[in-house]
Amino acid sequence: MADWITHDHPDLLTGTRAEAVFTLGYSRDRMLHALGQLSEQRLWWRPHESMNAAGNVVLHVCGNLLQWIVVGVGRGGQGDERDRPGEFAVRGGHTVEQLSTQLRATVAEAIDVIETVDGAELLRARHVQIGSVTGLGAIWHSVAHLEGHAQEMIYLTRLQLGDAYRFKDVY
Repeated sequence: MADWITHDHPDLLTGTRAEAVFTLGYSRDRMLHALGQLSEQRLWWRPHESMNAAGNVVLHVCGNLLQWIVVGVGRGGQGDERDRPGEFAVRGGHTVEQLSTQLRATVAEAIDVIETVDGAELLRARHVQIGSVTGLGAIWHSVAHLEGHAQEMIYLTRLQLGDAYRFKDVY
């Protein structure tokens, strides 16, 4: 059994933090693995004009993590300046290296908030994007969101590379 399954956490808050941090890191690493296999041209390829490119997916998950965890939980919902439609409108201008760096930094910010937020703040309601949500709800929304888009990133990469796609050895 993988050691991440057998963690023994002393309390619910510690366990909640550890699971959220693990899943963010796991999903980030899966996205980075797929992203690292894309050329700059493939980074902005869209399977259909109305669909997103891998580059848009990275911009979108970074926007979500910042809005829901960094601002929503870490700053209590104050100072949200996200341009969600802008994340989908981008058609280039960012390299694989730039987006990889942005994804790493954004996940690190979200992890810092999760590791330092206290239990009372996790239970306090605040407004994030769609309405009232607790800090815990905001974290789980964003963690699940990143996990789903990590799979989308893998699919977009495999769709373009076919048999040349390299699966990650260890998750």
